[in-house]
Amino acid sequence: MGKPANAERSARARRAWLMGSAALSLLAATQAMAQDQAPPAEAAPADEEEIVISGIRETIQTSIATKRNETAIVDALSSDDIGDLPALSVGQAIQTITGATTHREKGDASEIALRGLGPFLSNSTFNGREATNGSGDRSVNYNQFPSELINEIKIYKSQQADLIEGGVAGTIELGTLRPLSVNGRRIQAELKGNFSPYGDRIVGSGGLGYRVTASYVDQFDLGGLGRLGISLGYQRNEGSNPEETVAGSSTWTACSPTVVANGTCTEVTRAQALAGAPFYLVPNSMAWRQISEDDKRDAFFGAIQWQPSDRFELNIDVQYSDRTFVENRRDLNISEMRFGLTNVVFDENHVLRSFNGLSALESTASELSRSEEYLGGGAQIKWQPIDRLTLTADASFSRTIRTEIERNARLRTDPFDVNNTRNFFATAPFGTSSMRVPYSFSLPEGEFVPRVTIDPRFNLNNHNLFWDDARMRRDESRRHNEIIAGRFDARYEFGGFLDALSVGGRISELTFNDYDDRKEFNLNPAMTEDRRINNLCRVRAFPQTNFLKAAEGNTITSWATFDPDCLFREYTGSVDPGRNADTRAVANRDVTERVYAGYIMGEYRGDLGSLPVRGNFGVRVVRTEVTSVGLRSDLDVVTNPDGSIRLVESGDFTNVVIENATTRALPSLNAIFDLKDDLLLRAAVYRAMSRPAPSSLGAGRSIVLESGTSFTSIEDAIRNITANGSPRLEPLMSWNGDLALEWYPNRDTLLSGTVYYKQFSGGFIPVVIDEQFTIGGQQITVPVTQTQNSDDKSRIWGLEVTAAHRLSWLPKPLDGLGFKVSYNYADSDFKTHDIRLGDVVDAVTGDITPGIIPPANISGYSKHVLSAQAYYEIGPLSVQGIYNYRSNYYQDFVGGNTQLRYVEDNETFDLRATLNLMKNVSLRFEAINIFDEPKATYMPVQGSSRQYHYYGPRYFIGARVRL
Repeated sequence: MGKPANAERSARARRAWLMGSAALSLLAATQAMAQDQAPPAEAAPADEEEIVISGIRETIQTSIATKRNETAIVDALSSDDIGDLPALSVGQAIQTITGATTHREKGDASEIALRGLGPFLSNSTFNGREATNGSGDRSVNYNQFPSELINEIKIYKSQQADLIEGGVAGTIELGTLRPLSVNGRRIQAELKGNFSPYGDRIVGSGGLGYRVTASYVDQFDLGGLGRLGISLGYQRNEGSNPEETVAGSSTWTACSPTVVANGTCTEVTRAQALAGAPFYLVPNSMAWRQISEDDKRDAFFGAIQWQPSDRFELNIDVQYSDRTFVENRRDLNISEMRFGLTNVVFDENHVLRSFNGLSALESTASELSRSEEYLGGGAQIKWQPIDRLTLTADASFSRTIRTEIERNARLRTDPFDVNNTRNFFATAPFGTSSMRVPYSFSLPEGEFVPRVTIDPRFNLNNHNLFWDDARMRRDESRRHNEIIAGRFDARYEFGGFLDALSVGGRISELTFNDYDDRKEFNLNPAMTEDRRINNLCRVRAFPQTNFLKAAEGNTITSWATFDPDCLFREYTGSVDPGRNADTRAVANRDVTERVYAGYIMGEYRGDLGSLPVRGNFGVRVVRTEVTSVGLRSDLDVVTNPDGSIRLVESGDFTNVVIENATTRALPSLNAIFDLKDDLLLRAAVYRAMSRPAPSSLGAGRSIVLESGTSFTSIEDAIRNITANGSPRLEPLMSWNGDLALEWYPNRDTLLSGTVYYKQFSGGFIPVVIDEQFTIGGQQITVPVTQTQNSDDKSRIWGLEVTAAHRLSWLPKPLDGLGFKVSYNYADSDFKTHDIRLGDVVDAVTGDITPGIIPPANISGYSKHVLSAQAYYEIGPLSVQGIYNYRSNYYQDFVGGNTQLRYVEDNETFDLRATLNLMKNVSLRFEAINIFDEPKATYMPVQGSSRQYHYYGPRYFIGARVRL
């Protein structure tokens, strides 16, 4: 199932036009490259060497040169000056590189997937050092770092032994400026204002923001103490990222079509489904959410480079980022999507098409604030004691702390309104005590957003109808990720066929710990008190105009909303009751990972007959030791005023320590054959590994209760218990081969193609283990599901193509036109099973019970990734358009052990323009997401709509002064 029909037709037309244009450009360029080719002995005529190239053309030229000079298979984006990367964020910049694509959050590029493989299969480094993440995985939130303070981005597609570790998909290396590489003092300041048309629809907001960037680079001659270079950069960013969404819950159930008119649908087991029992897939709840947001970020980068002599160099660098955003959320919840379902219609893929249901409705007001602080840096000493020997020592530190606080105030429907008047749904046939409202659900073919119609006798905008079962909930989570590392390298140059030999070692310690703290107040005061609070805390006007206007099929545009600060203050006596004194819980994670690695690598250069050949070969041995500490506790049963129950820890905890260790050898071989002066053939064979995310190594437990109030036993109330990590998960290993042919006719032109193959050893599969829990004084046996490594073998093969060219052979002024097009195709047979509905292993017997829904591929896998750039530079004007397309992919939830979620095809088109008013002053204009693309996800099978996310486009205009 896809996007709305008209949007899908428009998207197909845009893709066809852009792909066709790219193909025609490629054909034309191929024919013209030869006539535009410079003589091999000199890259360009002497007079052209004197021309100063800048802007987009300079960035592409530098990137082509970097790719050509690297030994491994590398794609890059680089610039000689701070602030010249053509993007608003590092994530946006990376997705213009061949084979790289992004996952979007808040309408911007965040985590990166390489070659159709998810972020967890890549390794990210900052100035050659590992960087931490507040998400709990090993990728980097690239939206955290401003592109204006980054100078170079390299993506190593093949591995070599001296890299930190590499990854199955590749290594993403971010680099900041070395101040002694710049000639002279550079002082630069830039101010940008931004406007979000969507933000202008938020009541009380104009959709405006700004970002200011300043940098300073200088060098000093210290006489006998050598040379000293300093670079400093700072950015302040303030804006808003409003969102609107309609979403199902993150847990889906297979339900029997047998009608339960006044009860919860009957769950179908794997055995029943495999025996032929029909079923449909339904979420536990569904919510419409309107989000208003304020976003602030401060970032600082600094570096000191000291060269007291030609043989000694000291580099110290530091990066700091502090980002805080506050979301005001207004939700309308259908909290019981599995209750009272009748007239159910579903298709052959078990996707719901229509039904009638009964559910309590909830108006929930909440405020969520997130603060994420990153601090990283290190010191490096490089010493050349003799001409051929170079010694390098490096120490680094990286820490990310993410704290998230959400205050959530829920008001629910009741058989009576707040004025004690009986509601229509509290009569036959719904029952005199029913709080459930009838509604209908319909999802026509070709539409994504379900058409949900609440019984028209129920006025969603009537505040009087939302007042009962008040629940004030405060959730706080904190994730702390820290890496301390040191490495030592020695390189000796021989000068023969074995040109150089490098050896080195690295030690690192990663710690990841988190907690999720909840303080909950379930309140049911006298109706007169509810009435007073309801009237005092209601928000008279819906916070947004034209809610979900762009979502074809949406039927709900507003509802009664309330002020969460007011509700907390009146119901609990405090706007923020604070966290519990004891934040220990059975779901907490405490992971320590120690890595010991050593490598040896030889570099060679010579002739194979008459064919020049160069490259490297080596092996890295990696020892990984994991210690994961979890908590276990008895659980007490607490009955809420509405008759539902919740479980709370008794407060008496015991530690559970799980340890695991692995040792892996990672050999690699890279070879470059100079077929001609401008034609290279590259080959690489290597073994790679990707470790599980730190959050996936936790030893805690997550307990989820069924919704509803009528339970005869604790076993009935517990929906499931899952491990919130699997400490014994081992790295995903792969053997890899790459073969690339690259043509460099001139500095503006590149035509390359790469084929690659990856053979995976092992996958992931759920395993069920019975565990004993003391709940309410009873010993309860509950099957706990977690993920383990499987013996599956799988593979992925793919093709990458890149073409870049400046159409200098066209007559003026068209000779300023240029383009870069890159495309990646990948084919994979990897399998990831749904934790509840997929294949499952019995931990005792090892038997596999087949699942009842299809497995997904590997997380982040997209079959097609396309990036097309066109630019035009004439005199002081530079214009660039960037189109990115990514086909649908499976995206796991951070922490693992969750159900399958698919992201629909998505595409973006961004526009950038620069006008140089004078030598040191320029105006800049940027627009992102001009196509106004939403983000759409399915769960747990393709076509089963889970979430529609809309952000809208954003526009930036500013000025830069460089001295």
